[in-house]
Amino acid sequence: MLRLPIFEHHNPASVEAALELLGGFAERDEAAKVIAGGTDLVPNMKHEIEMPQHVVSLKNLGLEGVEQEGDEIVIGAMSSLESLLSEPLIAEHLPALKQAIREIAGPQLRVMGTIGGNVCLNTRCLYINQTYFWRSSLGFCIKKDGDVCHVIKGGQNCVAAASNDSALPLMLYGAQLILRKAGQERIVSVRDFYTKDGVDNRILEADEILTQIRVPIPASTVACGFEKLRVRKAIDFPLLNAAVLIERDADDVVHKAELVVSALGPRPKLISLKPKQLGKPLSDELIADIAKKARSSCKPLTSIATEPEWRRDMVPVLVKRILKRF
Repeated sequence: MLRLPIFEHHNPASVEAALELLGGFAERDEAAKVIAGGTDLVPNMKHEIEMPQHVVSLKNLGLEGVEQEGDEIVIGAMSSLESLLSEPLIAEHLPALKQAIREIAGPQLRVMGTIGGNVCLNTRCLYINQTYFWRSSLGFCIKKDGDVCHVIKGGQNCVAAASNDSALPLMLYGAQLILRKAGQERIVSVRDFYTKDGVDNRILEADEILTQIRVPIPASTVACGFEKLRVRKAIDFPLLNAAVLIERDADDVVHKAELVVSALGPRPKLISLKPKQLGKPLSDELIADIAKKARSSCKPLTSIATEPEWRRDMVPVLVKRILKRF
């Protein structure tokens, strides 16, 4: 039986109180983590991948709910994934986000998991998401306790894979994240939130909290969709996931096409097609061209326990599935 390590739990009643706690821990160089639904953090703590001295709950900070403010949909970071599936504003304006959320884990975990937690999900790898005993038998890895990458021989950087499904449509929709720390607030695009460092692939600072996700309402000329590949549809993290956004005019001529493919490396991969590659209706020929471009841009690694070339071959399959729905 895997047990949680010893830690001190804190349950602040306001965002300000939580930020004050986190700021104090950062000043004293004490390891602290915030906990939303706990569906990612708790297993990682049991596996001793994360060992915070303090765990700060976001449960009572009033960060739930969805509302429209002008031309934006504002989503509270603590909104449960399951609750967002029944939100009319999400269904009407952000259908690809609803598709992605529906594919996250199963209903039990979606009740606990939050949209903010999924955006901030830790990276995953075959060689890190194991028990401490298993990892110790290999001499650990570069992400935790070791200095060797078992994915890339001689690699000096962690290439653990991003696995958060919601990030893909949020990137394409142009979502902004509201990050707060004591006395400060900053706005960061989801496109700029992730880095190439698999050890910690987010620019979120130790004393910051993600409080809101603000998504511009897409124009009626925009279509966006999501697909996911996994072994067991009811629960698994992605072997591969993809989102596609196109914009076209009244004559069905496509003027813009962007794709995001993830579970390849530490951050989702954004692929933009040039205008000269478009400029025609969404035909089978154009769909094939976009799918081919997606495949050539993606190079999966062995950080996930399936054949990389098969996953690469599945990239155009997912892209075609999405585009054929538009």
